[in-house]
Amino acid sequence: MSGLALALALPAQASSAPPGPERAAATAAAQLPSSFRWSSSGPLIAPKPDASHPVVSVKDPTVVQANGKWHVFMTTANTSGAWSLAHTSFTDWSQASSAPLTYLDTNPNIGTRYAAAPQVFYFAPKGVWYLVYQTGPPSYSTSTDPGNPQSWSAPRTFQNAAPSGTLDYWVICDSTKCYLFSADDNGHVYRSETTVGEFPGGFRNTQLVLQDSAFALFEGGAVYRVQGTDTYLLLWEAIGSDGRRYYRSFTAQGLTGQWQPLAATEANPFARSNNVTFPAGAWTADISHGELIRSGNDQTMTIDPCRLRFLYQGMNPSAGGDYSQLPWRLGLLTQTNSSC
Repeated sequence: MSGLALALALPAQASSAPPGPERAAATAAAQLPSSFRWSSSGPLIAPKPDASHPVVSVKDPTVVQANGKWHVFMTTANTSGAWSLAHTSFTDWSQASSAPLTYLDTNPNIGTRYAAAPQVFYFAPKGVWYLVYQTGPPSYSTSTDPGNPQSWSAPRTFQNAAPSGTLDYWVICDSTKCYLFSADDNGHVYRSETTVGEFPGGFRNTQLVLQDSAFALFEGGAVYRVQGTDTYLLLWEAIGSDGRRYYRSFTAQGLTGQWQPLAATEANPFARSNNVTFPAGAWTADISHGELIRSGNDQTMTIDPCRLRFLYQGMNPSAGGDYSQLPWRLGLLTQTNSSC
């Protein structure tokens, strides 16, 4: 396992599916290859500063499709190093670069507070949209219309006592429980849980579920259900030996299963500069904090393994300086070696 240490090794969740669906699930799970190849767009979403928002970067994207439009929420940073959120929407990815940005600090419920690293999804059991982000602790706002930036409620916190130093929170639910994953920039992946009925309250039983060196499991984590299976895919951002960001991947049977490396090395990554081509020119050497495009928009975070696309942040390789001033932009990876 290349030195990978697992701090929690719970048994895989049992499947109640009959033999026929079990075989179908195994076939679908096999559609995740053991190595990945990607083609990248150029920068699709860039800062659009105005008089009140001297924004220098857009990063940490989360994306859903609803009501015939793509909705992308993202972190912004301005010239003063202040972090906030923004939203854009469009019907086709060819329109992404020209679509206007709405800054969520114009929503008086959210305001000019620190906010970063969003995740958006529809919580079907209650018919409400959730925008998860960090305000320090793991927080969320709710809405009935993800396309209306003014509709999001004031943030509330999931936990008053999240593990110290955690960030980049991610929610995913199965049929009975919801789980909150987080990173600590020091090689640890945490998971808390609550029931679907209690959500968004009741998170408890925080566990350390994966650990490695600090740069090998850094931040920007996400977890997805592979469509038609009990297989889950965990993506975690790492910092490579060249100092550039890239993604590692792991799989487990069930959300409390043991995470096993899939494409998890610099030589065989989930997404890194060495397995991505840039038809229009290599505009970034970092494949950083991103999100797979899901096949739905609900709390199960389901992906179609035959149609993998990954919205990520990259930047000019020659850029440097203070992290808040780095010129992050958003680009889209499309898998080129699907095994379906």
